[in-house]
Amino acid sequence: MEHNENTEITKIETNEDRLYLNTVDLIQYARGLAAKQVNFIQLMTYYSIGRWIVEEQQEGNSRAKYGQNIINNLSKKLLNEFGRGFSGDTLKNARKFYLIYRERISETVFSLFAIEKSEAVLNLLNNNMSLQLSWSHYLQLMRIENADERSFYEIEAVKSNWSVRTLQRQYNSSLYERLALSRDKSEVMRLSEEGNVITKPQDIVKQPTVLEFLGLEEKAKYVESDLETAIIDKLQKFLLEMGKGYLFEARQKRFTFNEDDFYVDLVTYNRLLHCYVLIDLKVDKLTHQDIGQMQMYVNYYDRYEKLDAENPTIGILLCKEKNDALVEITLPKDANIYASEYKLYLPDKKVLQNKLREWIDEERGDEDIQ
Repeated sequence: MEHNENTEITKIETNEDRLYLNTVDLIQYARGLAAKQVNFIQLMTYYSIGRWIVEEQQEGNSRAKYGQNIINNLSKKLLNEFGRGFSGDTLKNARKFYLIYRERISETVFSLFAIEKSEAVLNLLNNNMSLQLSWSHYLQLMRIENADERSFYEIEAVKSNWSVRTLQRQYNSSLYERLALSRDKSEVMRLSEEGNVITKPQDIVKQPTVLEFLGLEEKAKYVESDLETAIIDKLQKFLLEMGKGYLFEARQKRFTFNEDDFYVDLVTYNRLLHCYVLIDLKVDKLTHQDIGQMQMYVNYYDRYEKLDAENPTIGILLCKEKNDALVEITLPKDANIYASEYKLYLPDKKVLQNKLREWIDEERGDEDIQ
């Protein structure tokens, strides 16, 4: 009798658990669907208003003055009608939104939404909606003047599901410029077309690596354990800065070889490249001994830790100061070892932009000579 009662109780609990899980799953799906529809409607509303403002402005004799009057007058009327949400700045952003993204919305979608006001437009939500971020995301993106850079951040925000705050941080840390300067010049355009696609070891290296989120002050001397502890304390942000596909395995990972103990500062695994990525921290100028040590770490992991199905191990030296010529002459050409300077503050964006522009101009000049 007792056995039957226990069985019945277990069955009830199982049914209730299933009911709970199914209900949670349904509510989450419904909320996600509602959020997509609300976002779609908001974007289409601003897009349509922006389009009408542009069309109206083009009828004016003096576009600059007339256009400003159009926006100011429309804003006053809308604020009087709806109370808030349609300031002059909002309408200017709606106009800018249309001008930047007008190739994304088909005439059919615009007509169904703004002219016919048909609910059938919602049926096109999944198949026709090429604007997948929130209005707040697009407000940030529209501040980026360079179209290639703006396209890169939009693609990455969609693919990596960035919050608005993460998008701001990645832009302020000059992620686009740092990735571009870390690549072959022929691959720079791919960033604006495909985002940061990880296919080879060089794709996970940035120049420099920005660690401003650690909160460490720039000071003359601190030890590597200070940097390592700060990274572990903010591991999620560190892995986000390092790039896509990183999984953390260990800190100060010990391995023994010929009765000697060695310690790798940080051991990670990149699931996109299917390989270990060893990270060593150097708070001083990089030396050839540091490079040789990392080469030994990589060799050990390739020979004793790597599985046959996995790709060769990558070594990254995060250092306060590096010398590219030293790295090049110390390592064989096919070495999977890279050095990246770290910065404890956000880099000067204009400096990196100018450097990237000069770099691309030099490449074009070399092509013209050839």
